[in-house]
Amino acid sequence: MAHVTFIHGIANKPPRDVLLRSWVTALGDGDGPELDARGVSSSMAYWANFLYSEPSAVETAHETAEAMERAGVEDVDMDWARHASGKEAAMIAGLAAKVGFSEIAADGLGPAGGELVPGAAAEGTPAVRPEGEFERVPLPGPLKRRLMKIFLRDVHHYLFNATCSPRPGERYAIQDAIRAEVVSALGEGAARPGPHVLVTHSMGTVIAYDCLKRVPDCPSVDALVTIGSPLGLDEIQDGLTPGWSRRDGFPAERMPGQWVNVFDRLDPVAGFAPSLARDFQRGGTRVVRDVDEPNYGRWRHSISKYLGGVKLRATLEELLGQQGEARP
Repeated sequence: MAHVTFIHGIANKPPRDVLLRSWVTALGDGDGPELDARGVSSSMAYWANFLYSEPSAVETAHETAEAMERAGVEDVDMDWARHASGKEAAMIAGLAAKVGFSEIAADGLGPAGGELVPGAAAEGTPAVRPEGEFERVPLPGPLKRRLMKIFLRDVHHYLFNATCSPRPGERYAIQDAIRAEVVSALGEGAARPGPHVLVTHSMGTVIAYDCLKRVPDCPSVDALVTIGSPLGLDEIQDGLTPGWSRRDGFPAERMPGQWVNVFDRLDPVAGFAPSLARDFQRGGTRVVRDVDEPNYGRWRHSISKYLGGVKLRATLEELLGQQGEARP
C-alpha cells in the first residue's frame, strides 16, 4: 500500500474529482502504473477555487495547445501589476523577461510603473532569446500572452500573499488559503500506509516546496516529485526567503527521502532554469535528481504529456516501491 498526493499547476481547472481522475488516468494509460489496480490511493490538493469563480467546464483545457485554443484561455486582468512597486515590481519584470513575455510592454507594466521595452528584460538582466530553431512557447501569440499573464499572476499572488475575491462574499489571502489546503491534504496522506509520495506540477511545485520548507505544521512526506517546475528561477527563490538557501535548500526537515525533478527543456515554465540540484543542496551536497524528459508538440508544459513519460513513470514506480522512512 502507498499514497500519492498531487498538487496541480497554473490556470483554472475542472472540479477536484475530475482533475484527480484525469491525472490518474494519464499516468496509467498504456503501460503506465495503474494506481487504483495496485491499491495505491491518491488525492489532489486543489487550489484553483481560490482564484477562479467556478471550475473549468472543459476537462482537457490548459493541457494541449489545441484544447486551449478551443476553450479560450481566460484573459487575466493585470491591473494588480500596474500598481506594483519595489520588490514586487522587480519580480514581475524579471519573471516576464525570463519566460519570454516581452509583450508585457503593451500593458504598460514594469518596475515602479515603468514600461518594459519589447524584447528587453528588466534593468541589469540580459534579454532572453529562444535557443536553437525552436521557440520555447511555440503557441499562437494571443494564447501565449494569456498563459504567461496567468503564470505571473499566480506566482505573484502566492508569494506575496495577495488578497483575492473569486466569488461574492468570499475573500482569501492566497498563500494562507493554499497553505491550509496543502497541509490538510498532506495530513490525510500521512495518515495512510506509506510510502507517501508528493507529485507536483508547475506552480504546484512552488507551493509544495514552500509548505515543506517554511510551514511548521506541514506533515512530512517520504518523497517529492516536481514536474515542469519554475523553482530554478532566481525571482522565485528570492520569494521563498527566509527559508531557502542554495547550500541548505533541500527540505530535509519534512522530506527525508528522494527529491526527483522532471523537466522538458522546451517547457516555457521550467525551460530557462530546468535543473534544481545546484540550487537546492542538502548541507552543501547536491542530492536532487534532475531528469530530462522531452515532451512533444506545441505545448510542452502539459501535465498529461509529462505523466505519459517513460522516465517519470519509472521514477514513480521506484518511489512507490520503497518503504517509507520513519516520519517525524
